[in-house]
Amino acid sequence: MPLQNVFFPEYPSKASLLFLPHGVRVLSAWLLGWRAIFALLPGVFLVFAFLGGSDVFLPNRLAAIAIAVTTVPAVFYLCKWVGFDLFPHPDRKPCWSCVMGVGIVTSILVSVLTNLAFGSGGLEYIAFLIGDISGLFFLMLGLYFTLRAIDRHA
Repeated sequence: MPLQNVFFPEYPSKASLLFLPHGVRVLSAWLLGWRAIFALLPGVFLVFAFLGGSDVFLPNRLAAIAIAVTTVPAVFYLCKWVGFDLFPHPDRKPCWSCVMGVGIVTSILVSVLTNLAFGSGGLEYIAFLIGDISGLFFLMLGLYFTLRAIDRHA
């Protein structure tokens, strides 16, 4: 956020335009399935508590926490239910564009549901979408280049 405020000082939203945690949510849900909920919950709760203090226990904050940790695993399982099992398997290569697609769909869902819970304006929806999608993209890009470098040196 400090860097964002340097480049966009007039930007009125408090949403991050490069939200890497969405990428963490997507990759965690892809790798861990429903267990990602329990893996992510402590961190999401602590961030909400750090930013909001005792307001973390307000119903809209608790709803936002639930939305943040359950939406991505739910979409992966919905995909599996309709016949597109995107979870990693040792006998096939990952479909990275599919994982990115789930990330974009869940970004839209999380943005809409979270902003409904908070009663936010339209600018917040767009900011959440930009932040989530760019965060997922750059996290996956970094992961891609890191894995390529590891493969080259192995």
